[in-house]
Amino acid sequence: MIKDEYMVSGEGRKPRLVAPPKACDTHSHIYGPADQYPRFPGRKPNFGASIEAYETMLARLGLERCVIVQPSLYSTDNRCTLDAIRHFGPSRARGVAVTKKDITPRELQELHNAGIRGLRFYLIVDDFIMGDAAEMARRIAPLGWHLQVQDRGNWLPDAMPILEKLPVDIVIDHVGRTPPENGINDPGFQALLRFMETGRCWVKISAPYLASLDGPPHFADVGEKVRALAAVRPDRLVYAVNWPHPNHTPGNRPEEADCLDALLDWVPDASVRNAILADNAAVLYDF
Repeated sequence: MIKDEYMVSGEGRKPRLVAPPKACDTHSHIYGPADQYPRFPGRKPNFGASIEAYETMLARLGLERCVIVQPSLYSTDNRCTLDAIRHFGPSRARGVAVTKKDITPRELQELHNAGIRGLRFYLIVDDFIMGDAAEMARRIAPLGWHLQVQDRGNWLPDAMPILEKLPVDIVIDHVGRTPPENGINDPGFQALLRFMETGRCWVKISAPYLASLDGPPHFADVGEKVRALAAVRPDRLVYAVNWPHPNHTPGNRPEEADCLDALLDWVPDASVRNAILADNAAVLYDF
């Protein structure tokens, strides 16, 4: 462990929501020992989050499947993510990678064989910029991968004209992270709703604490956005935990059960909720 690094626990309360069989967490990260998986210089978080702790959290929430997303901490070094997918096995796990811009078809095929099904554009760091999207989408299209995109603030109005033209499905993280003060009338969120209508855009119901003024345990303002999304294309929504909540500090980490239980209010129809938790992810991640 590096200096001042601590380990995140998977403990917490059990949710009221009973997840259906094959329920899937579609977005979490594993941070292994620093001497085994070197950190990219200058990036955070400064903690570890082990596979064992993650398994504890999944069992507590009743989630059988998972998607390990390459964290920015490792940039294009996907070894920790690939090792985590291997640990769970092909019946339980898939992954989303970050690659070099000049990755070859052979290297992409090797990642596909290892369980990767998407390419991450985390635009808050500089591994990729939106200008790279067309070329990278062209590279991953033969494999049937999607492009997973995240930014924050007023980013969607400029991004949508680019994303809509790409030859792959698009996955938008964390309910879009649009400015919370604008609610569902935010221009970027309205553009997201229109893109969802095409069936080529998926949205992760995850990390409500990143764009909520109301806060836990209900995150009512985020719930309003989820209801609007579900009214358009409930078959293009998936659920994610975003464990271990890398933007939060010790003593201020969200309770995963609160975020899961919020679905009982946001998506009251049990059949739709179960599809979001299980069936839709099975389609998107090729389980």
